[in-house]
Amino acid sequence: MNKKCTILLADDHSILRAGLRSILDSQPNLEVIAEVDNGIDAIKKAISLKPDLLITDISMPKKDGTETISELKKRYPEIKVITLTMHSSEKYINAALAAGANGYILKDDSHKELLAAIDSVMNDKMHLSPSICGNVVNGYLNNSRSANLDKPLEILTKREKEVIKLIAEGFRSKDIAEQLSISIKTVEKHRSNLMKKLNLHSISSLTSYAIQNGFINQY
Repeated sequence: MNKKCTILLADDHSILRAGLRSILDSQPNLEVIAEVDNGIDAIKKAISLKPDLLITDISMPKKDGTETISELKKRYPEIKVITLTMHSSEKYINAALAAGANGYILKDDSHKELLAAIDSVMNDKMHLSPSICGNVVNGYLNNSRSANLDKPLEILTKREKEVIKLIAEGFRSKDIAEQLSISIKTVEKHRSNLMKKLNLHSISSLTSYAIQNGFINQY
């Protein structure tokens, strides 16, 4: 990250917020500009302050983290979101990714993992805690049959399959354009077509679909 990343913290535990703020503000390229203890205030602060990144828990009063992410992404799609939570089960992971989270890490993870997650999502990549990657893959594989009934692979062109694979691997539009020898505008068009064909609404959901359908090891 070349410029300082501004961050909004959302968690209903004040001691945890204080610890996070201390860690993040100690980094020269990071700045916590506000903190809140519930989902409704998280949305209000994000809309008014326009931070680059929201780090949010899932379990919060008034509006939980998943609902907060979903509503905020609709009203302020440019914001990056990292879910920082104690929940490691499939249902919470899938819900957060479907809502539009760009990263998902656990409160048991080290501060180095948090900083790595911030670096990844601010460079337009997904970041999942290493300890939950197995849960994510297994969950998508277990649900692949029902998902594929509504989203058959046959509707995607060869080029679209190449693009979704690179998206899932964390490449930015510029990198994808260079690898495929096409323009950035063409990459964006393919991404838009993918979302329409698959009825998906975020990069994280495209990534989830790609993992589920084995694109990482194909094409």
